[in-house]
Amino acid sequence: MLGVTMLFIYSNQPTNARMQYIGYLLYAGGITWTLIDYSRSAGYKPAFGSIFGEGFRCFIIITLMTVTFTGIYSYMHPEIAEKAAQLYKADLIKEHNRTPDEIEKEVSKVKDQFVTGNVSLAIFGSLITGAVFTAAGAGLLLMRRK
Repeated sequence: MLGVTMLFIYSNQPTNARMQYIGYLLYAGGITWTLIDYSRSAGYKPAFGSIFGEGFRCFIIITLMTVTFTGIYSYMHPEIAEKAAQLYKADLIKEHNRTPDEIEKEVSKVKDQFVTGNVSLAIFGSLITGAVFTAAGAGLLLMRRK
């Protein structure tokens, strides 16, 4: 997943490109692989909690890797925070409901909290996505076994 992300970044793919979904497919594929491998192991217990627990271990590792990558990448590329702050400033100016001092304070705050915000979004997004993929995979495995 991280390799594909780097490939997209350095090949200047637009952020709305449909190819961005490849990362989600890889994420789901990794969890699926883990669950299928577990279902074929000697320690397999055909219970939702046991299957979800195995998938949980997988998506926690993926989340840790994703969050670490996001934090390091965001920290090493302050120009991204600068660009985001400029876009935010432009939006605030269009709204016409803040003074220039308020706009500058908010923009400065956004720039200062950019890495933390990105890491928080990566944590939340990875955990929710992993939980959904794992729950779906566990459910499908149990339905297939019946």
